[in-house]
Amino acid sequence: MNMPKEFSYRGHSLESLSGMSMDEFINLLPSRQRRSLQRGLTPEQRILLEKLRTAKESKTIKDSGIKTHVRDLIVLPEMVGARISVHNGKEFVAVDIKPEMIGHYLGEFAITNKPVRHGTPGIGASRSSMYVPLK
Repeated sequence: MNMPKEFSYRGHSLESLSGMSMDEFINLLPSRQRRSLQRGLTPEQRILLEKLRTAKESKTIKDSGIKTHVRDLIVLPEMVGARISVHNGKEFVAVDIKPEMIGHYLGEFAITNKPVRHGTPGIGASRSSMYVPLK
């Protein structure tokens, strides 16, 4: 019988990550994320974290639907379990934060471009489409 694999980030469980100080956690991250957090949080990032903390205190963290344009915030252990709607340039994409997302940027989970869907040409697409009969 397969047991579900216990989550760990660089050898630390989610509980130990949540108990760490910010400086201890920062030292576990890759260099780009480490540099970003060592430089400090922007005011927008601070506001988002405060909204998350108040939602967690009021126990509405799952259904609160916090909307944000902050795509450059690194997912922290305290954010796990939250649902954040991240703007992708056109609309807000709901993102459920899981433990595996720790250390990644929020923007990675709200794709900004749509995959190209090649199909039949529309009217005016080319000179030959003038003669394509309309149904």
